[in-house]
Amino acid sequence: MIFEHRTYTVAHGQMDSYLARYERYALPLQMKHLGRLLGFFVSEIGPLNQVLHIWVYDDMADREQRRAALDADPAWHEFKRINRGTFVAQEVKIMRDAPFCPRHV
Repeated sequence: MIFEHRTYTVAHGQMDSYLARYERYALPLQMKHLGRLLGFFVSEIGPLNQVLHIWVYDDMADREQRRAALDADPAWHEFKRINRGTFVAQEVKIMRDAPFCPRHV
């Protein structure tokens, strides 16, 4: 099992509108294609204006297949178009669980 840890820094003053857009348009598409959302978080202390998604996949092949399906969806391209200019930075990490990590998903 692997975990995709995606951190986005949202432009100042755009968090509320981004979260509304994401919940309405992107989340349903991602749930349809990506499946297992472990969590979606908003920064409170530390670097502000950040959102964090954690997605779970069986392995890299599963991730590649699911992300390709998302990218093939025209509605995803429409969301990316209306979301243009929202982010000032993005970081993606692929992580695996340590042998002693509890299995929650």
